[in-house]
Amino acid sequence: MDEDAIADLFAAFGPVAVKRMFGGAGLYADGLMFALWAGEAFYLKADAALAEDLKGRGSVPFSYEAKGVVRTMSGFWSVPEEALDDADDLASLARRALFVAHAANEAKAPRAGRASANKAKPAGGASAKMLKPAGRASAKKPKPAGGAAGKTPAAKKKSAPAQD
Repeated sequence: MDEDAIADLFAAFGPVAVKRMFGGAGLYADGLMFALWAGEAFYLKADAALAEDLKGRGSVPFSYEAKGVVRTMSGFWSVPEEALDDADDLASLARRALFVAHAANEAKAPRAGRASANKAKPAGGASAKMLKPAGRASAKKPKPAGGAAGKTPAAKKKSAPAQD
């Protein structure tokens, strides 16, 4: 199936980007893959609830053969035949699949960069090094000789009390 035919099929859903991959294609919206086309069938990204709904409509999980072994990906389920003939039904299923893709993407975000995920991005192209707290930088500085931080031996003599 070509990109124009895919765009027409998903027109009620909205704009879809098609990226060729592994003899098929990934379908993207909002920068996230929500469906794939492989082996002359469309498959939607599904969580447990959507998978159960699709299964009840006769859908099957995406599977492929590699090195003589059939592998099943339960995260993608075929689009029901009747949805391919009903633009509104297909759009509704595609919106649910896109919701699943967004949820999966958000769930991955904290793991990928936990330390930086909660911090604000530096403004004006500043590097992250510029945002380190001052306490961290000063904690690594060597302490001056003489035992008193920030005072030189000469300064210690001046501040010593006069002996009577």
